[in-house]
Parts: sequence; C-alpha cells; structure tokens
Amino acid sequence: MASNLKSAKDLVVFLGKSVIAFLESMVFTIIPKPRKNVAGEIVLITGAGSGLGRLLALRFARLGSVLVLWDINKEGNEDTCRMAQEAGATRVYAYTCDCSQREDIYRVAEQVKKEVGDISILINNAGIVTGKNFLDCPDELMEKALDVNFKAHLWTCKSFLPAMIANNHGHLVCISSSAGLVGISKLADYCASKFAALGFAESIFAETVVQKLNGIKTTIVCPFFINTGMFEGCSTVRPFLLPVLEPEYVVDKIVDAILQEKVYLYVPRFISFVMFLKSILPVKVSLLVADYMGALNIMDGFVGKNKKE
Repeated sequence: MASNLKSAKDLVVFLGKSVIAFLESMVFTIIPKPRKNVAGEIVLITGAGSGLGRLLALRFARLGSVLVLWDINKEGNEDTCRMAQEAGATRVYAYTCDCSQREDIYRVAEQVKKEVGDISILINNAGIVTGKNFLDCPDELMEKALDVNFKAHLWTCKSFLPAMIANNHGHLVCISSSAGLVGISKLADYCASKFAALGFAESIFAETVVQKLNGIKTTIVCPFFINTGMFEGCSTVRPFLLPVLEPEYVVDKIVDAILQEKVYLYVPRFISFVMFLKSILPVKVSLLVADYMGALNIMDGFVGKNKKE
C-alpha cells in the first residue's frame, strides 16, 4: 500500500513538474527570456585567433567581460587581443595553446588560474577539418581532428569545471555543428568529433542536473556550415532552406543563446525540422530528403587542407 502511494505521489510530482516546464518553455517562446549580465565574468574562448572565436571575443568585450583568449596562432591571437581592447575590454589575456595536446591545455590552464582567476564561461570553439573521403584521410590528421574538436573539451572541462562546481556558478559552451547531428560525406572524422563533443556536453549537463548544480549552465551550439574560410569552396543547393551562414549572424545567435541560458541552439532553425524528419522517416526516404537538400555532398567544392575555425 505504502509503495503504491509513493508511486502515485511520484507520478503526480512528475506530471506537475512536466506541465510547469512545458508552460515555461511556451512562455519563453513568445516572450524572450531575460538576458543575464556577463560584465566582469571571466570568459575563455578557444580558437580565438580568427573566425568565429575572434568575433565571439569582440562581442564579449563589448559586454564588459574579462577575456582569456587561446589559440595556437600567436600572431592571430594577439591581433584578437588588440581588437578586443579597442572594442572596450579592459582586461584581455592572450595565451598560446595547442588544443590538440592535453598537457599543453593543462599547463596553460594552470597559468590562467594563477594569473587571471577562475573561468566562469568556457567556450570550446577551436576546430579543424580535413574534408577528404575517409580512406584518403591520413591517420595523423584524423587523430588531430579528434584531439582538437573533441578531446580538448574533456581537458578544458577537467581544468575549469571543479571551480564552477565549488562556486555553483559557471557556463559551459560547446560549439558543435550540424555535422554533429547527421553524417556527411567527406566529413567522417569531423562528424565523429562533433558527435562526440555534443554527447560529452549533454552528459556533463546531465551530471549538473543530477547533482542539482543549478548555477552551472550548458549551451550546445549546432550551426550549419559557416563562411569563415574553414569550409571554403563549399556550397548548398537549397540556400533558402540551409544557407551557408555568415559568421556575424551566427555569433549574434550564440551570444544571445548564452545570455538567455538556452541549452540547445540550432542555426538555422530548419535543422530542428531535419532532425525531426530523421527520427520518423524510413532511412531511404531520409537519404532522399538529404540528397535533395544537398546535405550529403556539400563538401564537393571544398578547397584547402586541415583548415581551422
């Protein structure tokens, strides 16, 4: 009897919380969620020396954040540092770090903690792409793609998450990709790394929920291909559905998602519909849809080698 009462109580609590969560989601769909203040927050951005990372740094500079910039390209990273100062940042720190090397990440992380303080917003953005058929990809480039695009997330989180847990305050941002949701020809290693990064971010999010660490937020970003030079030569046959995105537009969406503490961000929103179709349609029909949208062979015009975000 007592067991039945407990089960009934648990069901009522579950249904009540589900209704509240659903209503809250509906309200914030209509009314934008209030944006948090990130002035004074210490924001670390990997891959800050160019592309998306540089633009993110400039946006957070204008928001009054303390910036910690990581990149393997010292010159590009210092240029970003200078630009961030010109954009209004009063505290900017640039560190040369090879995100494909675990020990280098740990070494620079310790330096950051001593010289700057505890990171409160961690943006894992660094990434590389080879853009070759799987059997044409050299082993060392595939390993490097996994090291930079995925494993670096493990080591940065191991370095900075403990302080976030101690303070029950922080925000983990994973820049994944639409290639972390569906497989794409000539992107086997890239897709594998982005799928892994997304799965890892979701798992850490689940851990914070289970441990009731409500002050630690997670945002997982899955954009379509971005015109940063990383995917130079790529094009889409249905730009009205899946356009190659301009980096400024994507950065606006990412920063807004962080400020509103959204867990998932798909850019464009049509990707959400693609994922819905993938989950309900037969495989052959899904492939026909993907082929119609040009998603299977978007890399056919790719030029360049081992390009970096």
